[in-house]
Formats: sequence, C-alpha cells, structure tokens
Amino acid sequence: MTMAKKKVTPEQVEAAERQLKNLQRQVEYDTKDYTLELLLDKFEKGDFFIPDYQRQFVWKTSNRSLFIESVLLGLPIPFMFFAGCEDGRLEIIDGAQRMQTLREFVKNKMKLSRLAKLTELDGFSFEDLSTATRRKFLNRTFRVVVLDEKTTTDIRQDLFNRINTSGVRASDSEVRRGSYPGKLTTYIEKCCKNELFISLCPISKSKAARQERFELVLRFFAYLNEYKHFEHEVNPFLNNFLANNLDSFDEQKYETDFDSMLNFVKENFRFGFAKSQNATTTPRVRFEAISVGVALALRECPNLKVDNVDWINSDEFKILTTSDASNNEGKLVARVEYVRDKLIEAKVNDCDT
Repeated sequence: MTMAKKKVTPEQVEAAERQLKNLQRQVEYDTKDYTLELLLDKFEKGDFFIPDYQRQFVWKTSNRSLFIESVLLGLPIPFMFFAGCEDGRLEIIDGAQRMQTLREFVKNKMKLSRLAKLTELDGFSFEDLSTATRRKFLNRTFRVVVLDEKTTTDIRQDLFNRINTSGVRASDSEVRRGSYPGKLTTYIEKCCKNELFISLCPISKSKAARQERFELVLRFFAYLNEYKHFEHEVNPFLNNFLANNLDSFDEQKYETDFDSMLNFVKENFRFGFAKSQNATTTPRVRFEAISVGVALALRECPNLKVDNVDWINSDEFKILTTSDASNNEGKLVARVEYVRDKLIEAKVNDCDT
C-alpha cells in the first residue's frame, strides 16, 4: 500500500523561505585567486595561518606526491577555504595539508615518488625540475573562498565539520576537536601532553597525529562522569558531553581524577594501559576499562592499595575488552565496573573517604 504524500502548505513554504534567506545572510564570502608563489609567501609571513584546532600534517608521502603531480599537470584543484580575522590575517579552514605539502616541496624537503602519470619525475625534488617548470609551478593559480571576518565561530566550525566528513576525512576526534573550541577542549589538550600519560599509553605516530590521545582523554572524562547514560552511539555521546561541559566543568576535580588515576596505574599495572612491554598502541576499550575502572575505585577509596591485579590476564577481562564490545552499552558498564569491583575486592587497606 502506497502512503499518501503529505501536502506541504503555503505557510510551510513561506517559513522555509524565511529560514533559508536568514541563514544565507549569515554567510558572506569573497573568492580570490592567488599564485602558488604568493600563497606560500603569505603563509611563511603568517598572513595565512593554520589554527591550533586544525588537524596536524598527516598526508602520506604517496598522497603528497600525487597532489604535486596534479599541480604539475595543471589539473583542477579543489578550492581552499579561509576566514578573515580582526587582525587582517586569514585563517585556513580547509587547505592546510595542501599548503604544507606545497611548502615542503618548494623548500626541497620532499621527493616525488610513485607518481601515476609523470613517472620520469620519480625521485625529483623541486630543485631538480627545469627552470621553466619551476616558474610555471610557482605561477599556478589557486582559488580561495574567503569568509568574511564577521562570520560567526559556529558557522566556521560547521564548515570545518562539513568539509571533514568527506574525501580523506578527518578522524571523528579531529572533527570534534575542531568543532568545539573552549575551556574543556583546551584542558583535554593539556592532559594529552602529560608525560606520565604518554609513557603509560603507547600510541603510534600516525594515530597520535590524528588526535588519538585527545580521543582517549575525552572518553575517560565522558565515561567516568556519565557512563551510565551512554546509549550505544559513541560519537553523539562524546559530542554532547564536550558541548555540555565546554565552559562549565570543575577543572580541579578533573585534574584530581586524571592525575590520581595515572599514578595508580603506574604503581599497579606493569605495562600501564598496554597489553605488553613492547606494545606500540593501546586499544581504546582496554584504556577505557582500566582508566575509568581505576578512577571509579579511587572515588570509593581515595587511598586505595591493592595486593594484585592478576585479573588483568583473565579470560573474563579479555572478553569484556574485545573490539566488538566497544559500542555496546551493557559491555561498557560491565567492563568499567568489572575493573572497579576487582580493585575494591583486592584492597589491603581501610579507605579514608
């Protein structure tokens, strides 16, 4: 049976038009053309800059080489998106990796490799190109969409978010970090630089560049404080926690929870959050279970001391921290409370609360 299509009323059309026109007025922009040479000159001078929230330089060598090849071939290059600032500089919203790749190549800090078409240029740096080719390369024009400096932060963040949900997309953590600037985001970034955290929680260079430490610290605070409200979808849960606590969290309490948890892990877990001494990465579910479970136990018993953590190698713990359990509401509660309960059971001292 075919459902009858609901007829849109004239009032709904009018309301939709008003909303569309109102939102369109909030986005003012200009389109500019810059030669590659001028782009790089302004980037070097700081007139064009990459904001702190932008993702780090993470393109692989092959991606960088193929981009340079596209420029050399004169192929169309996607627009870059900048935004004006009150001081006259332009913030790079999208195009940071292209800009950095161009700079690396022109400064002879990279060699071309595994090119798809210009195979004769494999192994070339910029200075190896002919004089004519170098001139043509530097004179190549790039089109930039420049948002007006009056464009609100929300719209800039929304654009950053939309751009980074397609193509070689930013990780969910990168998008979150870029979309929610504020005190909590800044504090989490501070935690990411904690030397003890870094030593206890090995992360590969590639994952670190994609803000994996930010993701882990955010998950720690979000699950510690609201794990019982988690309902299967990780990204909305983390986004809501970050947005709701952005400028209204107790930094001293957060610092106590984070530091005491790290110190306890250092004293009692031989390999920290890792599975082994030579591990190069830390599974998220394992980190969540140990970090949140420890913090929950310390909330019950701040001066907790235990005689062993042998359960860390048990089949039960392994089952609770398998990757397929990561988005399961019941498993999240089970694994963090399993660690909490095992620690409380193993305590060898009275608790001073």
